[in-house]
Amino acid sequence: MTKKRKPQISRISEKEAYSGLKEELLPIETFPNQFQDYEIEIEIPEFTSVCPKTGLPDFGTIVIRYVPKEQCLELKSLRMYILAYRNLGIFYENAVNRILEDIVKACHPVSAVVIGEFNPRGGIKSVIEARYPRPKKSSTRSKKS
Repeated sequence: MTKKRKPQISRISEKEAYSGLKEELLPIETFPNQFQDYEIEIEIPEFTSVCPKTGLPDFGTIVIRYVPKEQCLELKSLRMYILAYRNLGIFYENAVNRILEDIVKACHPVSAVVIGEFNPRGGIKSVIEARYPRPKKSSTRSKKS
């Protein structure tokens, strides 16, 4: 008779789960936009942060696409902001969503997308994508069958 295995319960602490979301980072500066209805794409191929669970470095590429409204992101300050992640313990998902929120806060774009494509670790590659404006929450949840 074979014993059924219990599913593994996550050992991620709440502190680890929220790590990196509230730390103060350098501000992203902006400058006045001169044009309308165009998209800007910024690629950051050497993004690094630290896994809050293992303490190991994480590497990846961050792509930012946005349609500016009144302000554009100033690239030197964006670079300094991104470099601050180098020593920050934060999960991939949180990093991508925090970058999106900080960009929206800085320049109030018409729309924005942040994509994080992270190098494989342990044979698993992750790609995380966050969009602004955020989809509206549904008032009813789908039922599981």
